[in-house]
Amino acid sequence: MEFTAMKSQREREEAMSGSFSGFHGKTEAQTMRHHWLLLGACGWVLLILMFVSRFISFRAGEGFGERPGQSSTLEGVNVVKPIPAFSLDKQDPTPSHQPQASVVPTAAAWQAVADKRLELLSTVCKNSSLRNLTHASISKFVLNRIFVCDKHKILFCQTPKVGNTQWKKVLIVLNGVFTSVEEIPESLVHDHEKNGLPRLSSFTPQEITHRLDAYFKFFIVRDPFERLISAFKDKFVKNPRFEPWYKHDIAPAIIRKYRKSHRESDLAASGLHFEDFVRYLGDAEGRRRMDRQFGEHVIHWVTFAELCAPCEIHYSVVGHHETLEQDAPHILRAAGIERLVSYPTIPPGITRYNRTKVEHYFSGVSRRDVRRLFARYQGDFYMFGYPSPDFLLR
Repeated sequence: MEFTAMKSQREREEAMSGSFSGFHGKTEAQTMRHHWLLLGACGWVLLILMFVSRFISFRAGEGFGERPGQSSTLEGVNVVKPIPAFSLDKQDPTPSHQPQASVVPTAAAWQAVADKRLELLSTVCKNSSLRNLTHASISKFVLNRIFVCDKHKILFCQTPKVGNTQWKKVLIVLNGVFTSVEEIPESLVHDHEKNGLPRLSSFTPQEITHRLDAYFKFFIVRDPFERLISAFKDKFVKNPRFEPWYKHDIAPAIIRKYRKSHRESDLAASGLHFEDFVRYLGDAEGRRRMDRQFGEHVIHWVTFAELCAPCEIHYSVVGHHETLEQDAPHILRAAGIERLVSYPTIPPGITRYNRTKVEHYFSGVSRRDVRRLFARYQGDFYMFGYPSPDFLLR
């Protein structure tokens, strides 16, 4: 009986042991199954994430992935995308190929900068998609912008609002009437009948061709939008040289056409707003009709391409207003006149690009009007390496 009891106990223990082993086996199998299910779920999640990522990239590419040099229509405005060769850092208003204002480059370093500017200009001029924005014929209008110094074989193309007056003083000194730029009266500089500076348009076709081929040729550029602000302030706000037709003729005509609401009796009193000015400049066809009323192109806001025809005339140097402190002495040296005349002293900070000022003036301008304005001046932005004003469109 005792043996039977012991046997029964052993059988129970073996049965329990077997049950435990079976349970343990089932637990391991369940754990493995959970692991595989978890791995499978992770795989599906990764596949879904990859699909979503590709879909988002594809949708983004539809709106902003035009090939370089291709036109895109933005709110009815044709804007030509720049090719990568002249795509610049949009956070830095001074192009990377220009020297920093605090650094005085050596003659060799400046020459490298000058060469890169001309190389960029040549590249953009060859871009067929920008041709309508960069090419201008060598018309009488262009020849009227170019002042001649035969004595030293120099041609200077006038580009208003970039220190143009000071360069005319330099040429007047070179003609020998004055010994320094400080002696020249301001009224004489702008009196083109008396300042002794002939325009290229006053020569015969053969004489013009000879000078374009043989003379040292240069002009100065500036960030296009900051130049427009300077022109607006000079002609419609301050008007220091008392040119009343800007306020009494041009401003009222722009207000009537481009201000959304106005009273005829308040035209003179209210003055031209910068937003009105931008709408006028951005309306290509309307601006042409109005300019014909004014007599001729208003040179203070005509594009650099229209003023100096840089794709047709092979200039020796293109200076930049933002680095004029460094450019001016080197231009004099390149022209071979550094010992004969000095460029006038430049007030500190006057040439520095001021993004805060640009943002302030454009704060009341709609994105649509900014796009229209850029569509007109984008050739100037690209030819001279100025970053697109994307910060005004955010």
